[in-house]
This record gives sequence, structure tokens and C-alpha cells, in this order.
Amino acid sequence: MKLRLLPLTLSLAAVLTGTAHAQSLVQLYEAAKGYDASFKAAQAQYQANLAKAEQAKALLRPTAGLGATVSESDFDNKTSTNADARYGTRTTTLSASQPLFRPANLAGYRQGLKQVDVAQAQLKAAEQDLIVRVSQAYFDVLTAQESLAFVKAQKSAVSEQLAAAKRNFEVGTSTITDTREAQARFDLVTAQEIAAENDLRVKKLALDQSVGTNNAQPLALKAGAALITTAGADAETWVQQATAQSPAIEQARIGLEVAQLETEKAKAGHMPTLDLTASYGGTRFRGDASPSRVNNNTGTIGLAFNLPLYAGYATQNRIQETVSLEEKARNDLDGAQRTVSQATRTAFFGVQSGLGQVKALEAAEASSQSALDANKLGYQVGVRINIDVLNSQSQLFQTKRDLAKARYDVLLGQLKLRQAAGVLKVEDVLNISKLLK
Repeated sequence: MKLRLLPLTLSLAAVLTGTAHAQSLVQLYEAAKGYDASFKAAQAQYQANLAKAEQAKALLRPTAGLGATVSESDFDNKTSTNADARYGTRTTTLSASQPLFRPANLAGYRQGLKQVDVAQAQLKAAEQDLIVRVSQAYFDVLTAQESLAFVKAQKSAVSEQLAAAKRNFEVGTSTITDTREAQARFDLVTAQEIAAENDLRVKKLALDQSVGTNNAQPLALKAGAALITTAGADAETWVQQATAQSPAIEQARIGLEVAQLETEKAKAGHMPTLDLTASYGGTRFRGDASPSRVNNNTGTIGLAFNLPLYAGYATQNRIQETVSLEEKARNDLDGAQRTVSQATRTAFFGVQSGLGQVKALEAAEASSQSALDANKLGYQVGVRINIDVLNSQSQLFQTKRDLAKARYDVLLGQLKLRQAAGVLKVEDVLNISKLLK
């Protein structure tokens, strides 16, 4: 009797149908950029921050205004023989002011410039988060497809083993125990197949939801593709990169600078202000009692000086508040640096561990295949029983499943490492796409 396993390539072909219309990771990422609500919200926030930064420039620019008043007066004479009269006034004034010395305005202007840096850091973080989320959904589908393919292949092998056990029992060369063991294993793998099909369905829905595409078909990893070892440096090198380029640290650093400028604004409450002012206006008077009209045109230019003397300790308390908020921002920066450093080290060691697992599982796959071949041969010559073959088959397919998942976890882990270090770019997605079919 000769036991055969369904070739894995045939199983994969049965599961991964429709790959002619499959999309690469880069294609789905580009689709997600135009669909993902979180990323589009980040883009809108980016534009809002840019507009807010432009508003800060107005604090140092001159202001101008045009004003006009119109008034009419009726005079009803009740005490003399003079006739009633009506008077009218028309006034138009053009005024302008240019700040000359306003420390609070200067600090506010510098705060506004920081909004540009905040906007860039936030958008960078949103782009990196989108890459990781789409990649996570992408590789989740591939892992689920691999798992289903292996379960189907195992089911086919167990089905063949069950048929062989039944034939052997009928001819009297095996006991009913072999048949029942094979039937039990077949029922178990059938349940696993149902669970794997549902898991794949859920993972596909998650991917479709991420990229806004119906029935997205991701490309699988090429057979024998060498994984990219982006974690070649040591962990501290990655931490140094994270300290310099992480969007989270950059936002916390800018937050501290903004808090320091806020303290400067508060201290400016004790300082004088000086503005250059100018105005030009005309007044027109009209009266019924006299046919003449009186016209006045007035132009003025001067300096407006203001020195705060007493504000009920509002300025002192405001300074105390901003100093405390500045200390909070400093602690927030320390916390962000520690969090990013920890996340970077965790991601680095995760990639290193994943690469080690891939290597170990590749060796385990070869060993499991050898063990299965040995048990099949032993079963044929009568030194092994049916359950030994079934266990060897289960071990082999479980190892294949774990190996496929470990490979995808390494690819995703490399992206997460670069995200933690703040250096994740679309080029990294392109490099991974080259490893896909």
C-alpha cells in the first residue's frame, strides 16, 4: 500500500483562485490613501494646521479699517419763533495700526510657525500608520489563505489515509481501531477547515474595509523568496534613529517649544507695548437753518504706548500656570522618548526572533517531512500503526502553517520596526512587494 499527499501547489491553486486580478501591496496601499477615513482626516488636519500657521503671521502685520457714521437730527422749536430745523452729519475714517513692540505677538507668531512642523509630523505618522494597517490586513489574508490551503491538503491526506484504513480492515490486514482513528482525525480536520474558511472570510472583509476594494486579492510570497533583513544593525542604532526621526517624539518636542513660547507670552503681560497709528477722516455737516455746509478733513499719525501697572495678579498667576504646563510638556517629551525607545527595541528583537523562528521552522519542516516518510514506510512494513502516520501528517502541516505565518510576521515586523524608528516610507513597501508573486 502506498500513501500519497496531495501536492501543496495544487492545494494552494485551489484556494488562491482569481490571482490573475490580484493586487500588489503597493496598489492596495495607494487605494487606501484615497479611501481610509483616518488618513483623510489626518490630511484635513494637516491643511488646517497650515492655515493656522499662516494666521500667526497676522500678529506682526499692520491692520487697517474703514469706518463711517451717518446721523440725522430734528430740532422742534417750542419756545421761540425760530423755525424747526434738521441737521445731518456724515463721517468717514480710514485708520491703520502697525505693531512696533509687542512681545506677546512675537511669541504667538513663533508658535504659529511651529504648527507647520506639527502638521508635518502628524501627517508623517498618519502615513506610516496607514502603511502598517494595510500591510497587517494584507498579510492577515495571506496567512489565512496559507492556513486554509494547508488544512485542505491535510484533509486530502487524511481522507486518503481513511480510505486506506477502510480497505485494509475489509481485507483483514488492520483493525477497526485504525479506521476509527482515521475517521476521528478526518472529522477534526473538517472542523479545522470550516474554521479556516471563516477566518479567511473575516480577514478578507477587513482588508476590503481598509482599502475600499471589493474582494481584494493579495499576492502571495514567492516560493523561496529571501526575506529582507532590515534589522542588520543593533538595537541601539535603531533607537538613535527613532530619537531623531520618530513623529511621536517630534510632536512632543514641538509641544515643549510651544509651551516655552507660551511662558514668554505670559511674561509679556508685564511689558509695555508700542504701536504706530495713523488715520485720515472727513466730516460733513448739513443744516436746514443755513444753506452753507461745513466740511472738515483730519489726518493724524502717532505712537500708542501702553504700560500695564496692575491687573489683579492675573499676569503672575498666568506665568505660574504656563511654567507648570512647560514642565508637563517636558515630562511628556521624556515619556515619548522612553515609549518610542521601548517600542523600537521590542520591534527590533521581534524581527530578530522572527528570523530565528523562520530558520528553525524551515529545519523543522524538513525534519517533519522525514519523520512522515519514515512513518509511512514503517506503516507499510508493519512496524508503525495508523495513528503514527496521522500524527506525522498533522505535525508536518502544522509546521508548514507556522512557517508561512512566521515569514509574513517577519515582513510585517520589519515595517513595524521602521515605523517605530520613524523611518518607514513607501519605498519599504516597494521592497516587500518585490518578494510577492
